[in-house]
Amino acid sequence: MAQTTNSKSMTKSILRIIRYRNLIIVAATMYLMRFFILQPLLQQKGMDLKLSEVNFLLLTLATVFITAAGYVINDYFDTRTDLVNRPATVIVGRTISRRVAISLHWLLNVIGVAFGVIVSFAVGKPILSLVFVLIPGLLWFYSTTYKRQFLLGNIIVAILTAMVPLMPLLFELPMLYDTYWQTLIFSPFVFNNVIYWVGGYAVFAFWLTLFREIVKDIEDFEGDSEYGRNTLPIALGLNTSRIVAAAILFVTILLLAYSFGAYLNFLPSGQFDYFTFIYLIIALIIPLFYMVVRLLTADCKAHYHTVSTLSKWVMLFGILYAIPFALLIR
Repeated sequence: MAQTTNSKSMTKSILRIIRYRNLIIVAATMYLMRFFILQPLLQQKGMDLKLSEVNFLLLTLATVFITAAGYVINDYFDTRTDLVNRPATVIVGRTISRRVAISLHWLLNVIGVAFGVIVSFAVGKPILSLVFVLIPGLLWFYSTTYKRQFLLGNIIVAILTAMVPLMPLLFELPMLYDTYWQTLIFSPFVFNNVIYWVGGYAVFAFWLTLFREIVKDIEDFEGDSEYGRNTLPIALGLNTSRIVAAAILFVTILLLAYSFGAYLNFLPSGQFDYFTFIYLIIALIIPLFYMVVRLLTADCKAHYHTVSTLSKWVMLFGILYAIPFALLIR
């Protein structure tokens, strides 16, 4: 009985340390990009997806495993600061030993890189294997060095998050060019809509993640200050950091408004997409404005944590728009 209990406790701890909920969102994002953005847009042009389902599954698993490894190594090196900032969430050194954590990190990375290399060769672009080799290294140095430096760690996380919706397109394009090269000779801009929509998701993910990372740094000010980190709140102060984070949200709102205006230009003359307009206002714009107000009036860690959590929900609703989008353009 004790052995079964320990096994369950270990499994639960592993699921927590790899952030399994976040991993589900990563996988869901990639599948939504593939089947609800890429596929319907390509079918509008008389084209279709060329990456096989097996290879796309391997691509998704590669991304998920490498992301999970990044979470593990981040917790591994953040144990001391987390004991100050959020002691109840610390796993490494408690339910999972440091040796097990580092072994888990390497195992996840090896599997993720292997899957990524397989897919890269399958699409005829072995050079894409570098993506899966470089990112684990970048995540290692992020956890050990970059996250302690002014804004650098925040920007790295934002870029890596923005790459998630880009991955399906990145690995689809080589095979699309090989298959439809004759069409592209006469219509070189045939993929413009695809790049516009997927790129829009990536930009949205970048800015919202950058915002959330800064808010998390504000929330973790006490522990980061104690251990000599040079995060934005420590370098510029809490009030300035809140203003910077609020400015990032305003940039995000402006980009959403601009993207909607650009999207209307793709519609037939005189047509207006009321559903997208209402969805944009209710699911994204209003929550973003609320987050600005909540951030600028926050006066304790709980308030910052609320803003951080809400930003995850806004990103989720942004991703989920892919479903009605696919129905609207068919």
